[in-house]
Amino acid sequence: MTLSSARSGVRAGVLTAALAALLCTTANAQPVASAAARPAAVQAEVPAGVTAGVAVFDRRTGTFTEQLNASTQFRSASVVKLLIALDVLWNRSPDALSAADRARIDTMLRGSDDAAASTFWSNNGSGAIVDRMVTRLGLTDTARPPSTHPGYWGYTALSARDTVKIYRHLLDSAPAATRDYLLGGLRQSTRCATDGYDQHFGIAGSFNRPWAVKQGWSGFSSGGCTAANTAAAKDTGAAGAAGAAGEQVVADARTPAGADAVDLSRPALHTTGLVGEGDRSVVAVFTLHPGGTSYGKAYTDIGRLTRSLNVPGATRPAGTWVGTWGSGVRVRTQATTTSGAITTLPAGVEVLVGCQKRGQQVSQPPYVNDWWAHLPQYGGYMTNIYLSVPENQVPGVPVC
Repeated sequence: MTLSSARSGVRAGVLTAALAALLCTTANAQPVASAAARPAAVQAEVPAGVTAGVAVFDRRTGTFTEQLNASTQFRSASVVKLLIALDVLWNRSPDALSAADRARIDTMLRGSDDAAASTFWSNNGSGAIVDRMVTRLGLTDTARPPSTHPGYWGYTALSARDTVKIYRHLLDSAPAATRDYLLGGLRQSTRCATDGYDQHFGIAGSFNRPWAVKQGWSGFSSGGCTAANTAAAKDTGAAGAAGAAGEQVVADARTPAGADAVDLSRPALHTTGLVGEGDRSVVAVFTLHPGGTSYGKAYTDIGRLTRSLNVPGATRPAGTWVGTWGSGVRVRTQATTTSGAITTLPAGVEVLVGCQKRGQQVSQPPYVNDWWAHLPQYGGYMTNIYLSVPENQVPGVPVC
């Protein structure tokens, strides 16, 4: 049967609101960029309700192509793992690392492993790590976690422009062995982080490789990205387990009076890294979302924001972005419910559809559909029944 208009009650809506362009000027402007380096206009399209800090630096021209609230401090979530790793390697070669420490850095950068970060944080002085790196790199907006939460490395304050400085140090000043080792880990970012969150949002979803990314998330209850229950006969989209708690989730809303005024309560999602041949562009996008925002919604919003940016050297993947509905929706190796599950999608996330074809018929009363969408970024298929379109086929998408 053709999907009816009744489905509109569950379809994900498309955000169309865009904030007016802003030009970030500050007395603490990053020394590497003169006034001429600042863009004449900001392209960043920030979804309604989202607070964003953005900086995009073109290494070929030595100029910023985007700056929006670039000096605003956000809680870093896992982006601080860049500083933790650089601190470990500051006066030593990667070859001098113990096997255990090398394994920790590898999983911390590729899979954003929290246990590895906590081990380094505890062993190397906690907040003193941030203090050392502020001095070493000349960071202006970075600060250790508030005294009320000293063990929460994810509460380190960080800005978009300081993140650009971190990557520029890694590319231009760090020893070659350190640069190659750390960037090698970021280039091998796994789609599923070790805590079960899909971490290929923002840069990783908006641009074709080559890229290297370090992402951050905090305050979400579930990020999908698990291939559990692969033997299920049908992709029902039913609500699944709550999943991992995310990075540094707290009930305590904000720091008390007198502490650093960094928001610790709103869900945070950040994408940072390098894009293009020769790592031409450095990109840092920090976002805060309204309380209660689902991971899939935030994932979609930061994707739309990142795709709106002027990123020199970037190439964009071909396909059509389509919203989804339901939770526990699986991506499979073939267009059948009996084929292997590659992963699950964050509930309500927007996906890139490359083509579509007929496969096994799927029933989710009152809907029946035998069309499946190929998702090139996942390397698999999902049933069209959970795509937010009014018909069984996605209009304008070619047949595989």
